[in-house]
Amino acid sequence: MTETKNASRLPFYLLLIGVFLISSFAVYIYQNRSSAASSDSSAASKDADDAVAAAGMSDAERKATEALVRAYILENPEIITEAIGVLQSREMAQRLESVGDAIKTPFAGDVAGNPNGDITIVEFTDYNCGFCRQTVADVDQLLKSDGNIRLIYREIPILKPSSRTAALWALAAAKQGKHDAFHRAMFAAGKPDDATIRKAAQNVGLDMAAAEKFASSAEANAELDNNLAMMQQIGFNGTPTFIIGNQIIEGAQGFDRLNAAIKKARESKS
Repeated sequence: MTETKNASRLPFYLLLIGVFLISSFAVYIYQNRSSAASSDSSAASKDADDAVAAAGMSDAERKATEALVRAYILENPEIITEAIGVLQSREMAQRLESVGDAIKTPFAGDVAGNPNGDITIVEFTDYNCGFCRQTVADVDQLLKSDGNIRLIYREIPILKPSSRTAALWALAAAKQGKHDAFHRAMFAAGKPDDATIRKAAQNVGLDMAAAEKFASSAEANAELDNNLAMMQQIGFNGTPTFIIGNQIIEGAQGFDRLNAAIKKARESKS
């Protein structure tokens, strides 16, 4: 009878171990996040108590199970890092699912690289951002080394009022099929102001009257507002930010980091 009874409890023990593992990961992940850590820990403890009650475990059995779980985590601490990675990946995928296919539907003309590429990179940028300027060379290297990348630019003017002016002119350049050229010229011209914005526009051969008219249009302003709303919905607040597959990569990461993300995105599709 004892062996049968213990065998029937095995699934409950496994469930309990899973609860303890998840609880440990949750506390580890959130331990540096304000008062949320204590509430998360309390909720995890309650889940564990409920599991123990459901399993009909004695105090001795519970303590033995806790000791086993603790020993396993201490002997294999890498599982915490692995679990965090899995949780972060799932969280990123959920954040991107909230905007659906809209993120990969560019404003007309806001595409560089191969329009039929198998991997899409979405780059959120601000012309007042020094780190965005720094990534221009990295993105150029990516496009030159990999002819199967589709790059979508999304302007998010968040740093200064002049960021919005430059972004509106970038959309005007996109309307004339010259966004990529303006993007590079604008960063090469220095911090955006009326003089540098017009210089960049003239250098790439924009129809200045048409560009100025479109830059003040409701269509251009609505596009920027849409990009800002998308940024908030996805849940990031800085530039540059890259979306590659289900990965959200914030900051200037360099060619190698971006290239590795592209490789990972391709592998996940196969």
